[in-house]
Amino acid sequence: MVPTARAAVVTALGALPAAVWPTTTTVGLWVGLVVLGCAVDTALAASPRAVTVDRSVGTSVRLGEAATSVVTLTSTGSRRLRGVLRDAWPPSAGATADRHRLDIPAGQRRRVRTALRPTRRGDRPADLVTVRTVGPLGLAGRQASHPAPATLRVLPAFTSRRHLPSRLARLREMDGRTAVLIRGQGTEFDSLREYVIGDDVRAIDWRATARRADVVVRTWRPERDRRVLLVLDVARLSAARLGEAPRLDAQIEAALLLAALASRAGDRVDLVAVDSEVRARVAGETGPRLLGALASALAPLEPSLVETSWTRVTQLVRDLPHRTLVVLLTALEPTAVAAGLLPVAAALARDHAVVLASASDPEVEALRRDRSDTDAVFDAAAAERAELERRAAALRLRRRGVEVVEATADDLAPALADTYLALKAAGRL
Repeated sequence: MVPTARAAVVTALGALPAAVWPTTTTVGLWVGLVVLGCAVDTALAASPRAVTVDRSVGTSVRLGEAATSVVTLTSTGSRRLRGVLRDAWPPSAGATADRHRLDIPAGQRRRVRTALRPTRRGDRPADLVTVRTVGPLGLAGRQASHPAPATLRVLPAFTSRRHLPSRLARLREMDGRTAVLIRGQGTEFDSLREYVIGDDVRAIDWRATARRADVVVRTWRPERDRRVLLVLDVARLSAARLGEAPRLDAQIEAALLLAALASRAGDRVDLVAVDSEVRARVAGETGPRLLGALASALAPLEPSLVETSWTRVTQLVRDLPHRTLVVLLTALEPTAVAAGLLPVAAALARDHAVVLASASDPEVEALRRDRSDTDAVFDAAAAERAELERRAAALRLRRRGVEVVEATADDLAPALADTYLALKAAGRL
């Protein structure tokens, strides 16, 4: 038996006869009548177990976008089912109105829809579907919960895709689709054209010039079919909060933007997420399927409070047959760099192009600038020392051939994309 709010109101109305006849018998009689009414109402209510429940939801949705959970109930009893249904989801699924009124005739089916707007990336499993029926008097009813498994995968928001059109325009310029053609070491020959003032004299094709009346130069385009390996650090350093989100989210945004850009450039993109073990891996995907595979693989990742095994990264890169752009998405932490990252990055840089991309903490910059009181000065001194140590670590990496990109969480993705384009333009991939 589940009493309703109406039963509480009817019980409270018993104060009127109790005030007129203030005896124990009056109170007991009134309470007995309410209990009897609730018992009769419960007996007349439809059974909440005499239903079949099915829940469906889209397989995935991007963070910040809306989804819909559809619960289908089929009445298998002989009575009309009136009551309330609760479509339970975890708070991070963003179900704003999960309770729905029910009125289902015997043997019929109804669908109810719950709007979802997830607030966190990852897998959001649904909870039970609870059905509460009430009797004709509305005083009480019965309740039962039904398992209806469903999981909504919340993909990364990929807000950095707004930077993609401008980078693709620069890529088209580099690729020779406009009048801007480049020359660089390791690029592919594209065509010949007449020499104009300002051209590099080293680009002159003397044999072709000898066969013509004009001086001609070679034009070049960036090489295609290069390999790009994204190494995503999901260990303890990725758990640091940068504003309202962990560092891992900024790294994911940067990985998605670079993957989209490199894929359009004709390069092959692979990804591996590691801490002490390999947590996710995407390899062999090309074209439109690449971003979908990356988003699905990255969605359930959460930071783990362990140290990163950089030696495992070395083992993964060792199997690559050709020169590869290895992008290490991690934190530029001086102790971590000195302890394990520096020798690994230096070894990789001997055979591959290596870029370390790190999202900086805006609060550290705010502490460095604050001189409002004595405590703020001490905090600024500590923040300044930490900044000097990071710069020293970055310098040590650059001396060993590692390109270092450090930017705020919002600027990391476009900064990494610009570095990729610069490396491609210089023929260093």
